Amino acid sequence: MSETSISLLDRLRLQPDEDSWRRLVDLYAPLIRVWLRRYAVTEEDAEDLSQEVMAVVVRELPQFVHNQRPGAFRHWLRAVTVNRLRGLWRERSVTARATGDSHFVAMLDQLEDPNSGLSRLWDQEHDQHVARRLMDLIRPQFEEKTWRAFRRVVLDGQKPAAVAQELGMSVNAVLLAKSRILSRLRQEMHGLTDR
Repeated sequence: MSETSISLLDRLRLQPDEDSWRRLVDLYAPLIRVWLRRYAVTEEDAEDLSQEVMAVVVRELPQFVHNQRPGAFRHWLRAVTVNRLRGLWRERSVTARATGDSHFVAMLDQLEDPNSGLSRLWDQEHDQHVARRLMDLIRPQFEEKTWRAFRRVVLDGQKPAAVAQELGMSVNAVLLAKSRILSRLRQEMHGLTDR
């Protein structure tokens, strides 16, 4: 992956390529399947629906315009997913197992409401998932020692001086590792999360 400053969404809209589409699918298909399984959808239906959601994303992303508001893409993706869930529910007269139709409809309504607790949970889980997956994807771009310094300071909350001593690095090198990886992560997360 090049060090371009163009975000994944912009690359897919302006210069779509196979690697960028693969990255989008790798980021979102697992998350969508987990969400769908949580909402009374069978494993088979979750797989089918996640593919349908990704197909809509592929088809509609060129027309998607990010409004520069935090979470715009995340909200759009949630709306696409909710619409596919509603479609499944209508087509098959699916009822949420053990909870009844009204509970399933209420859950879909909550997911559509950006201010509901369920939507806020969706947003939080989205951002955490995307950050974890992007860290996995960018990790090979950095030397192991650089990554360990970043991890110890940012993810483990250790003081840079302690990490420098632990890893046999200067404090400046630890801070530089943190800065380089955070910059790369922010670049990849641009437009996908609120961070």
